[in-house]
Amino acid sequence: SGNVIDLCPVGALTSKPYAFAARPWELKKTSAIDVMDAVGTNITVHARGTQVMRVTPRVNDDVNEEWASDKTRFAADGLMKRRLDVPYVRRAGRLVKATWGEAFAAIRDGLAGVAGDRIAGLVGDLCAVEEMVALRDLLGALGSTRIEGRQDGAALPTGARGDYLFNSTLAGIETADAVLLVGTDPRHEAPLVNTRLRKIVRAKRGKVFGIGPVVDLTYPVEWLGDDAGLLGALPEAVAEVFAHAERPAIVVGMGALTGANGAGIYAAARALGETFGIVRDSWNGWNVLHSAAARVGALDLGLTTEGAVAGLLADVRAGALGAVFLLAADEIDTGALADTFTVYIGTHGDAGVEHADVILPAAAWAEKSGTYVNLEGRVQRGNRAVFPPGEAREDWTILRALSDVLGHRLPYDDLGALRARIAGAWPHLDVEGLTPANLGPVPAAGDVGQGGLILPVNDFYRTNPVARASDTMAECVRDIVEVRQSMLEAAE
Repeated sequence: SGNVIDLCPVGALTSKPYAFAARPWELKKTSAIDVMDAVGTNITVHARGTQVMRVTPRVNDDVNEEWASDKTRFAADGLMKRRLDVPYVRRAGRLVKATWGEAFAAIRDGLAGVAGDRIAGLVGDLCAVEEMVALRDLLGALGSTRIEGRQDGAALPTGARGDYLFNSTLAGIETADAVLLVGTDPRHEAPLVNTRLRKIVRAKRGKVFGIGPVVDLTYPVEWLGDDAGLLGALPEAVAEVFAHAERPAIVVGMGALTGANGAGIYAAARALGETFGIVRDSWNGWNVLHSAAARVGALDLGLTTEGAVAGLLADVRAGALGAVFLLAADEIDTGALADTFTVYIGTHGDAGVEHADVILPAAAWAEKSGTYVNLEGRVQRGNRAVFPPGEAREDWTILRALSDVLGHRLPYDDLGALRARIAGAWPHLDVEGLTPANLGPVPAAGDVGQGGLILPVNDFYRTNPVARASDTMAECVRDIVEVRQSMLEAAE
């Protein structure tokens, strides 16, 4: 709905949170990349002093056209709320403020005697490539290769890059004439993907079918049922549509891949795609719909582990891990970390700090220059719009400074040197834009399970620490979600 602001030709429709807060000529405008979902929306951050006043879309026809989702546009006030602005160290069971030197010393002491193979890292959903590489390098220097970038535990093959990308591309999906959604609600997981799909139906260029819970996507969808077993037995009429489609596409969401049977569902969807020939000359209809801005970048860097996050936390409970680094990881059950030395590097006092022994305050997405890889594999760079509050610092610089104290100095002292390191190991991450990617072989068949699929986004307005700290998002929950629920209950 926020896009209506931009459509108004005379400025009579305005942003309520921003109205009368500032004049346009008072603001510094900075080009950035949105991290509220995995689309990689191009945005302009409007700031005055150290405060972000508003966020507006920046035109990029290949990614977001001229639009931005409501969360992208209105959650920015969460950047100023519940922020971590000084380091903390847990002493006698309580977190107390500390200097950077004291915090680093506490980490050094906490890691003393812990073998490298007993140290692990977990990466959050809003991270840029730069800090993920810095964490990878630091833990590698300590002797650890166990870094996990899938907080939700999604089962994704990583042998070939095309296996986990939205290969049709955001603009290209509009040309599909038959689309099968599997375990996804694009309206809430990636609204600007949903607008592309809506165009297909509205223009009568094709049909959209769905396997999973029935949701309102704002356009007609033929829901086949909430059962992954349908991937092996599509209704005859539906199979006929895909068999004759010129540009068929399958879109698999995290709701299909994050359960116990995620690997089996992935394999079944790939096999179905092979049956219908969704990969052909000048067309690749295999698409994974990610919901986390950091996910594709993490997969490109190889930040996956055996057993994913569930296996990591199981080892924590079993005492097989002695230390865990959380890089802005707030979407996990941190209760398992209560008795394990935990270092949290992040922006907000959210779930990740609950059992942390050391907290290091970091810069949020608008407070640093960073590289992000969107769901289609497009490499984009955002710029710093404001400086982080208090003693907070950019994540990679924190890790670089910590490496000195731990006796494993990382070989880069500025952003240019870090990006040169990235370019040397992962050349495609140094070039903005799309790099062609191929699919790997279809995985061996597995169990797709029984029963319904669980969608990953049950509260659109509170999917990450920034959004959860936003007063505007809280108002949306109260005024839209809760009021709508009360109306439904009254109608019953």
